[in-house]
Amino acid sequence: MTEDESTLGSDIADQAQPGRTGAHWLVFVGIAAAVVILDQLTKAWIVSNVSPGEVIEVIGDFARLILSQNSGALFGLFRDSALLFGVVSLAVIGLIVAYHARAGRSLYLSIALGLLLGGAIGNLMDRLRLGYVVDFVDIGIGDLRFYTFNLGDSAISLAILMLIAAAIWPALTEQPGEAQDG
Repeated sequence: MTEDESTLGSDIADQAQPGRTGAHWLVFVGIAAAVVILDQLTKAWIVSNVSPGEVIEVIGDFARLILSQNSGALFGLFRDSALLFGVVSLAVIGLIVAYHARAGRSLYLSIALGLLLGGAIGNLMDRLRLGYVVDFVDIGIGDLRFYTFNLGDSAISLAILMLIAAAIWPALTEQPGEAQDG
């Protein structure tokens, strides 16, 4: 066996560590799939049951359902850039999967990245199919409203909070039995 073959075998063995089991991929893909399914089902229900302009109060005026077509990005920024967002979304999805492949030893990261992936795919599906993203959750008091969002957006927001928490508290991503520094 040559030195290159030995190094290649070592690299493969390093990637097959116990922490990189199929279970982490199952969690990652399972959460992403669940988010996509729930996101698409809730959007389909809204489109079928709520007329444009109709407001359904869920918790008084604080939480409402209202059908919205978002052709922009977060907070409705950069409207009418569907092609750009489609390309960016595909790149982000690729980066999420690649990052999980490299750093997916942590159950915490598998959950966070699964949420992120599911939200990104759910919104990309809308963009490809409709040219816009269906949003419907409207939170606020009176005229002071937060942006209208959907389940995929919620998953993305939760994932971002989890990743920020992991950056602040790295112990969140440690495997049981891993040595802690300090």
